Amino acid sequence: MYAASREASSRAREALSAALTGSDSVAATTGSELFAVVAVLDDQRSLRVALADKSVSSSVRAELAERVFGGKISAATQAVLTTAVAQDWSRTRDLVDTLVLLGQEALLRAAADRGRIDAVEDELFRLGRTVEDNPELEQALTDRGKPAAAKRELLARLLTGKVEDVTMQLAEQAVGRARGDVGVAFDQLSDLAASLRKQIVAHVRSATALTQQQREHLAASLQRIYDKPVTVHVQVDPALLAGVVVRIGDDVIDGSAVGRLQRLRQALA
Repeated sequence: MYAASREASSRAREALSAALTGSDSVAATTGSELFAVVAVLDDQRSLRVALADKSVSSSVRAELAERVFGGKISAATQAVLTTAVAQDWSRTRDLVDTLVLLGQEALLRAAADRGRIDAVEDELFRLGRTVEDNPELEQALTDRGKPAAAKRELLARLLTGKVEDVTMQLAEQAVGRARGDVGVAFDQLSDLAASLRKQIVAHVRSATALTQQQREHLAASLQRIYDKPVTVHVQVDPALLAGVVVRIGDDVIDGSAVGRLQRLRQALA
């Protein structure tokens, strides 16, 4: 995002925080309704352009949002939407993407209020690995020629009754709007859940499954390095032969046997 959109997004997030002062049901309703607003904007190009049109005063844009959505969404959601459309956005897409993010954060806040955010974070990570390990499923969920509704229906058949309601809502919304690798989209949601818990995520590939003691030791070691609590997500990858590869953001720590062999070859070349 450019500077104007970053500032606009920050103010919209402040409005969300102010709106979510009630029970977990307020957060859950706000998240669901923001996703519904996004669905309308995705379908109606003229409306989303009008709501982000900087040549029109912020009050006019807010009035338009009220006319279209007033009475159809809760007061909390309307307050967030009004604040969002009153900002100056660098691109129309930035407004819509921010509304998506606010919906995600609201739903994750609802999960946190219920004491279920740990479960949601883990389910999203595992869902990403499931997609990554099943090329046919990944193709079905990313096929640009397939309607979003069909992708959501496929996901519902796979997940209904097996994951938290918040996980289901986040996953369905992600596959409906995914512009690329849906597995990456699930990882980003998992990382967002961790960030709301004031933690960073370590994506770990290990040649063998780690014991709980090994996970805790690794998390403690990484916490000393990054000076923040660390959530460890582990994916078993026998191709590494031995050891682990840890990725935190742009940082990669390669302690695998394959990595050591590659560095040895480079040194001998």
